[in-house]
Amino acid sequence: MNTQTEAFMADPVNAGTGKAAGQSLPHESAILHVSGEATYTDDIPELHGTVHCALGLSAKAHARIVAMDLEPVRKAPGVVAVLTASDIPGENNCGPVIHDEPVLADDRVQYIGQPMFAVIAESHDAARRAARLAQVSYDVLPAVLTPQQAKAENAMVLPPLHMRRGDPEAAISHAPHTLRGTFECNGQEQFYLEGQVSYAVPKEGQGVHVWCSTQHPSEMQAVIAHALGWHSHQVLVECRRMGGGFGGKESQSALFACVAAIAATRLNRPVKLRLDRDDDFMITGKRHGFYYEYAVGFDDTGRILGATVDMTLRAGFSADLSEAVATRAMCHVDNAYYLPDIDIRGLCGKTNSQSNTAFRGFGGPQGALMTEVMLDMIARKLGRDALDIRRANFYGDQGRDTTPYGQAVTDNILHPLVDQLEADSDYRARREAVRAFNRNSPVLKRGLALTPVKFGISFNVPAFNQAGALVHVYRDGSVLVNHGGTEMGQGLNTKVAQVTASELGLPMERVRVTATDTSKIANTSATAASTGTDLNGKAAQDAAARIRRRLASVATDKWGGKPDDVVFADGKVAVNGQSVLFVEVVDAAYWAQVQLWSEGFYATPGIRWDKQTMTGEPFFYFAYGAAVSEVIIDTLTGEWKLVRADALHDVGQSINPALDIGQIEGAFIQGMGWLTTEELVWNHEGRLMTHAPSTYKIPSVSDCPTDFRVSLYNNRNAKDTVFHSKAVGEPPLLLPFSVFNAIRDAVASVADYRHEPQLNAPATPEAILNAVTQLRLQENEMSTTHP
Repeated sequence: MNTQTEAFMADPVNAGTGKAAGQSLPHESAILHVSGEATYTDDIPELHGTVHCALGLSAKAHARIVAMDLEPVRKAPGVVAVLTASDIPGENNCGPVIHDEPVLADDRVQYIGQPMFAVIAESHDAARRAARLAQVSYDVLPAVLTPQQAKAENAMVLPPLHMRRGDPEAAISHAPHTLRGTFECNGQEQFYLEGQVSYAVPKEGQGVHVWCSTQHPSEMQAVIAHALGWHSHQVLVECRRMGGGFGGKESQSALFACVAAIAATRLNRPVKLRLDRDDDFMITGKRHGFYYEYAVGFDDTGRILGATVDMTLRAGFSADLSEAVATRAMCHVDNAYYLPDIDIRGLCGKTNSQSNTAFRGFGGPQGALMTEVMLDMIARKLGRDALDIRRANFYGDQGRDTTPYGQAVTDNILHPLVDQLEADSDYRARREAVRAFNRNSPVLKRGLALTPVKFGISFNVPAFNQAGALVHVYRDGSVLVNHGGTEMGQGLNTKVAQVTASELGLPMERVRVTATDTSKIANTSATAASTGTDLNGKAAQDAAARIRRRLASVATDKWGGKPDDVVFADGKVAVNGQSVLFVEVVDAAYWAQVQLWSEGFYATPGIRWDKQTMTGEPFFYFAYGAAVSEVIIDTLTGEWKLVRADALHDVGQSINPALDIGQIEGAFIQGMGWLTTEELVWNHEGRLMTHAPSTYKIPSVSDCPTDFRVSLYNNRNAKDTVFHSKAVGEPPLLLPFSVFNAIRDAVASVADYRHEPQLNAPATPEAILNAVTQLRLQENEMSTTHP
């Protein structure tokens, strides 16, 4: 525990009187979290007359609804009402981009788990039991259940995407070496600790107040208004905090918010809709699974000369955010490498499954993973160390510094960062030690890999890169901040408070951040794409700076001097050689009738994107990182263990190092889960079989390495971000590529690295054992053919 944290725990009122930004301060709700006092949506005291909602779900993957007998549901104990699509007064749609996702299915269902009706009852249990009593007749239609099938049938939710530079086919055909094949990575359930929940309360004069666990309150406000046939000003959406989001509450909280609001306004009673975990799994979308077809040509040094990557996404039944996910995936195929001639294609395949959505990384991990796997394959084919192959392909000086979409990489720190990690992790010596261990160990095999990250930060739609904030200074010198971002445990509110406190020269305890509220900051963007602090921190800084300038003028009017020379620090104001308490200056401003509140606004500059040509500058800057992972596998069972992980990550000039390190650690383990343990399985009917903690394995404490070394790279963002920091939410999720490639490295050692393991993601023990078995069969066939 650092000194600042110890001071806070000992005396939270008086701790942190220095400049707040840059300190490892505790999360602003840390004490509330551990004491159980933090209020989440389901914890809000229920008003008198509150009723509860549950959803009736489809049992077929693709079918016409022939008949739906809901009388048994209506007659069930405690049932107040049953609503169907015909009861929606406005638009029956909650799709975030394209109007292709009904709130409640009307005449057709498109996946098992699609909501068809809503039951409102006196208790949560009564509503859920009643929802199971419906008698539905279906006319079953053909279903598309895999991305491969979607590609073969040309089934898509959106037109295909294409990015191209140079003549990759010619480059591949003339290359000294080539590799071709297919690869797959599965999706991933967000598994937020707090499930989807909305609580809607009707207000006078045709209004509704909706407390919702969502990353995008403004979008919830808009879709609720559309579903009710109202104006946005009639709908108030509020979110104090979420128990995790990871992208799963960016667009997909809309269905539940809409149903709760429709029921509340129809019945004129408060309505709560809280999903059980099984229903949450069955209804909501996940990270997109990808199917790849690739070809790559390279020279004797391992440098890539040309490549083609064809990606088919499991989009699910509707578009949701799939186009943006596919676009970001295509913009991250390059990851840390200059690809001179490249052809990248993306197809958002329509499947009769949950409509997949945002998930931490938003397609970036899926795009970069394929290239990292290809580079390891190149290394094994050439008999070279994979790190040397990576270095040969890194972005470099002019001529090798432009991405396939045309953006120059001007802030490249890949070389020094990887140099530092290589030295700190003792990579070369450990590589030799791993090889020596494997030569003498017939059953247990070790693997080692170092993989880098280059991740673009910003929404590629320029309009989304804007944020607002309100800062109020009260006469007692305390400060209240409201901004458009949402707190999902990542520490956004803590950082915004630190920024505000630093701008006004106040200790942290003088600043409070309130719930995100559409009546305070309008037209906000989602807290997504790792932009939460970049956007909202800048907006709050702008608002605080406006107040500070006003206070500086008040101070010089009363005590003399020049406004530009006034310094705010440690709760005091240094003016004309005097030290005055901040609260004294505030009081003077009040009596001088000076405005003590201000709005702030920020828009990220320079973002441009041409959707037709797939070119532009979609990112304000890049965040970098790298990780080394060492694993050990049991070739008899496929079980594996992460022995040690070293991560070095670039967060620019950190606003809160403790929070940033926590985000890196969490992203690493979550990404490792995606690539190793978390397997989504649909049966031949299209039913998700891994729909509960009993069947879906997220990483546990025992899966974390006992030796886990995370460090922040000493860097300062070259761009004018808030205090020259960098985003940290999504980029570190790519660091555990090193875990996946280390497992592949260990498997390859079974055949002395002569053959390529057939191992897709996730690398579950079953998949590892199958890959080991296949390699041994190949070895046996070779020894039989060439004794």
